[in-house]
Amino acid sequence: MGPDEDKEQAEARLRELRRASIMHVDMDAFFVSVELRGRPDLRGRPVIVGFPAERSVVLSASYEARKFGVKSAMPMAVARRLCPQATIIEPRHKLYYEVSGQLMAIFGSITELVEPLSVDEAFLDVGGAIRRLGPPLEIGQLIRRRVASELGITASVGIAASKFVAKIASTRCKPDGLLLIRPEQTVPYLHSLPVNALWGVGGKTAEVLARMGIRTVADVAATPVSSLKKVLGATGEHVHRLSWGIDGRAVTPVRVEKSIGAEETFAADTADDALLHRELLRLSHRTAERLRASGLVARTVALKLRYADFSTVTRSRTVHTPLDSAQLIYAVAIQLLESLGSRPLTVRLVGVRAEQLEAAAQTSLQLSLDRRDDNWRAAEQALDKVAEKFGSKSVLPARLLEPGSGNSRRDPA
Repeated sequence: MGPDEDKEQAEARLRELRRASIMHVDMDAFFVSVELRGRPDLRGRPVIVGFPAERSVVLSASYEARKFGVKSAMPMAVARRLCPQATIIEPRHKLYYEVSGQLMAIFGSITELVEPLSVDEAFLDVGGAIRRLGPPLEIGQLIRRRVASELGITASVGIAASKFVAKIASTRCKPDGLLLIRPEQTVPYLHSLPVNALWGVGGKTAEVLARMGIRTVADVAATPVSSLKKVLGATGEHVHRLSWGIDGRAVTPVRVEKSIGAEETFAADTADDALLHRELLRLSHRTAERLRASGLVARTVALKLRYADFSTVTRSRTVHTPLDSAQLIYAVAIQLLESLGSRPLTVRLVGVRAEQLEAAAQTSLQLSLDRRDDNWRAAEQALDKVAEKFGSKSVLPARLLEPGSGNSRRDPA
């Protein structure tokens, strides 16, 4: 066999490998996994990350807790009834975003085609990395090893010819698994699954399909598109295409978050201005910490209020100079709150969000005529260093201390 034939065979093998080079990489119980790095005594036990307040929700649950029916976004009161023996750990969002940044850096060292979906999952197209790092299966194993050794947590990796099937693969191999679905395996694999495995088929849609006798992906594939469209509308065609593994969407890199924010649901609805102001200050600090940790500044600050009847209002204001200081965000949030005038009902939830984000390194921050603005920024940067060394609750603004006690109020999220 001559060198030309060798080259042709190598190129043919490369083309074959690239047919299934889309990955969905998802961390396993991310918030819990990050917390257990410092709490190894809790490994193998039911653990929930969230606030113990009755009206809080579960942010993350260990697989041991999930066996009792505990799920993310479940009301904490329900989770505690289902699994009263669970250890509840209050979340540290700044830490999670730092680990997320490290995770995305690992992905970026593998391929430039990274599409983050959230802080702990992303799609990767590794077709261009095969010559350098080997077949997709080996790349998936490399990613899992690096996540485990560098971050101390586990990841599940699904590999397929499309984003949709890769996402199914990662879900089906959890926790701490790796699953490659080759192109020729795609349709048989999909047709072995229940209908709710398809994107767009939630509980209500599954009920509608069940009334038609459609309970599996294979059933969907065997149903005429016209029949599906009669009951599902335009979604019917989409669902039918997915049932045959047809998903032509490319991995689209997303480099900058569109917004960063925080919100809190009160344990009891409130009309107390002092409480609202204190909570806005707390949320402004959380938002500013995340901005600085991400190397971003914001041109717009938004306020969100949800009243006791669940009606929601939002207000926003664009500032002249991009900001990443809690005090400056807080000042705008208070202005927005006052602009609402008298409130018709008590407040159930309050939130602060930074929008129109830019990379701080590429933005010229003008020096303020009021030196206090720059002093606040410098003070908060110093707090970042203290928190990094001693923990996020080592130093807090005096206004965030519990009235009448020497201890800080626990961070709401």
